[in-house]
Amino acid sequence: MLYLQLFLEFFKTGLFAVGGGLATLPFLREMAASSGWFTESLLADMIAVSESTPGPIGVNMATYAGYLAGGLPGAAIATLGLITPAIVVMLLVATVLDRFKDNRYVGAVFYGLRPAVAGLIAAAGLTVALTSLVHLPYTGKLLELLDIKSILIFLVSFILFQKFKKHPIIYLAGAAVIGIATGFFGL
Repeated sequence: MLYLQLFLEFFKTGLFAVGGGLATLPFLREMAASSGWFTESLLADMIAVSESTPGPIGVNMATYAGYLAGGLPGAAIATLGLITPAIVVMLLVATVLDRFKDNRYVGAVFYGLRPAVAGLIAAAGLTVALTSLVHLPYTGKLLELLDIKSILIFLVSFILFQKFKKHPIIYLAGAAVIGIATGFFGL
């Protein structure tokens, strides 16, 4: 029963999370609240691991969440559930798009999807920012609300990226080293 639930939840996520891996975050937050497979704070760890490992973030997160819920079979089933809608849609679109690519209704559908995709990605970005940089619930003290160490790492990484334009993996590795060092020394 667990494996069927994993497949269906990730199938639904794959079907409606249009726009890439970060668009899956609102669905994963809802899944964390309703299923108990993982917590909201563990979702932040999933994002970090998924962003740091090779491959699409949505697939990495599905694999990780599936593993947490059902071990290796759960990882495979959740991943299969997430990618199945995309495979089916791609096969359908590939067979008919060439015939309808100049159809004004098809163009209107793609035009209408753009703001929805932008909204899902913006919601995902806000979720990542809140999870990473803010301590919730708010206790009334500003310094307790903000995660100063995380904000500093973010700002330094952002400034260095803007100035030097190196590959993002360099900044991810640097932030990981800083996080490990500050955690090791209790800072």
